[in-house]
Amino acid sequence: MNRIRSLALLGAATLAAGGLTALATGSAHAADVNVARNGGFESGLADWTCSSGSGAVVSSPVYAGAGALKGTPAGQDNAQCSQTVTVKPNSTYTISEQVQGSYVYLGATGTGTQDVSTWTPGSGGGWQKLSTTFTTGPSTTRVTVWTHGWYGQPAYVVDDFSVFGPDGGGGTDPGPSVPGAPGGTAVSGQSANGLTLSWNAVSGATGYYVYQDGVRVKTVSGSPAQITGLAAATSYSFQVSAYNAAGEGPKSAAVTGTTTGGGNPNPNPSVPKHALTGYWQNFNNGATVQKISDVSSQYDIIAVSFADATTTPGAITFNLDSAGLGGYTVAQFKADIAAKKAAGKSVILSIGGEKGTISVNDSASANNLANSAYALMQEYGFSGIDIDLENGLNPTYMTQALRSLSAKAGSSLVITMAPQTIDMQSTAGGYFKTALNIKDILTVVNMQYYNSGSMNGCDGKVYSQGSVDFLTALACIQLEGGLDPSQVGIGVPASPSGAGSGYVSPTIVNNALDCLARGTNCGSFKPSKTYPGLRGAMTWSTNWDAKAGSAWSNSVAPKVHGLP
Repeated sequence: MNRIRSLALLGAATLAAGGLTALATGSAHAADVNVARNGGFESGLADWTCSSGSGAVVSSPVYAGAGALKGTPAGQDNAQCSQTVTVKPNSTYTISEQVQGSYVYLGATGTGTQDVSTWTPGSGGGWQKLSTTFTTGPSTTRVTVWTHGWYGQPAYVVDDFSVFGPDGGGGTDPGPSVPGAPGGTAVSGQSANGLTLSWNAVSGATGYYVYQDGVRVKTVSGSPAQITGLAAATSYSFQVSAYNAAGEGPKSAAVTGTTTGGGNPNPNPSVPKHALTGYWQNFNNGATVQKISDVSSQYDIIAVSFADATTTPGAITFNLDSAGLGGYTVAQFKADIAAKKAAGKSVILSIGGEKGTISVNDSASANNLANSAYALMQEYGFSGIDIDLENGLNPTYMTQALRSLSAKAGSSLVITMAPQTIDMQSTAGGYFKTALNIKDILTVVNMQYYNSGSMNGCDGKVYSQGSVDFLTALACIQLEGGLDPSQVGIGVPASPSGAGSGYVSPTIVNNALDCLARGTNCGSFKPSKTYPGLRGAMTWSTNWDAKAGSAWSNSVAPKVHGLP
């Protein structure tokens, strides 16, 4: 929870003058061809030259196919990647690309007439088409086309790069062939009425068809696919095929998935409409040492910090620090959890933290996480888990793990997340993707509004931590990015000792809650609408809160519980 991350952002006014944001898609003449080579980056960086080794091909995110270009500016290098294309003199060409990221540029030099460029200040988390045109001179046969990011900005991603115009005689990429059959088809995340179907990506595919008992039921851009509306305790057969412009390829081997019988004989307490979350420290770092029974009744969700990694990838365990907590025994710990549960509280196990080393990057580790987490829930009485991995996560396999855990634990499972601010700036990020992937089973995302530095708000302006605007403008990104208001909470330190930076007084937290839920007590930023269903607030930690005389919970809890 205390990992310092910062991001310096530049305003558009500091960028080079003369650029235009172009969203026009353009359309090529029927006789035109794409004279760019390897524009989909399916062959790595072949035909491309990138400055100072700043470019790399990644498998995610991609617009189409299996690869995309990721450029990472550093120092005085803007991560430019370019190639030289063969063109006809006195001809017009349309150059375009799909982009993600802040401040992405596209252009052409050596045209023989007027060199061109265009740029966009940001793609808002999704793919955006950037496009412009150039005309060649009377003797021009070679033109250099390029793309780059901007100094001091994060990495950008480019895919589907094209230069359409008359054939200059330099050859073009061969047309696509029908893709092969997907491999690795598997079923996970079974529930009473749905399951998750996953498979390995197929090179050259632009999409996939999902077949249920021989009937096509879904068209998706990639794995995994959520299959819903199924009958409980029923087996289904599934196959997947890949397609592209050349047509549909062969189906995968059939895989069978069986839904659960539904129901949960021992449901957890319901999380209230507006909830206060606090992290409980399983260690002594100078804050007040607490037993679970000592945690204020103001807290509705208590996140035990933290689970421990094992030698098995993805698997977790829990080791109570009995010595550090003054002789707190496992038996007392379990009894205290049961008492909180009887009082209607949710005690969950947090996975990660600043020093967390849990990694879930394949199906095996996803299953290991789900199985071990469920075993700990049964052993200790935890109502669910919290995801607080501060070194990133794989949305595909974390989704698989959480859905598998949900299938085991039932509908009363509590799932919370505590991403850093940088993790929730864009829906393309791993945390945001995971949250949206499990929206139907997600309880709340309590983003950490501290140890952050400045960040973009949903209005595109940059806000500094420590203000009501920072809380509201960043929460707005999640609220407008697809999460339900009930899945958004404000995470702040309980005292200045709880974080390296970003502490705000309870008054500012309460003003932010009022601003988002009621439209009152806002700063300079005011959301375009109110979100009365906002879940509430979170703090690190209940121990630091106790150390400060419970000033945070005594002030913020009444505000949270009094929201509309």
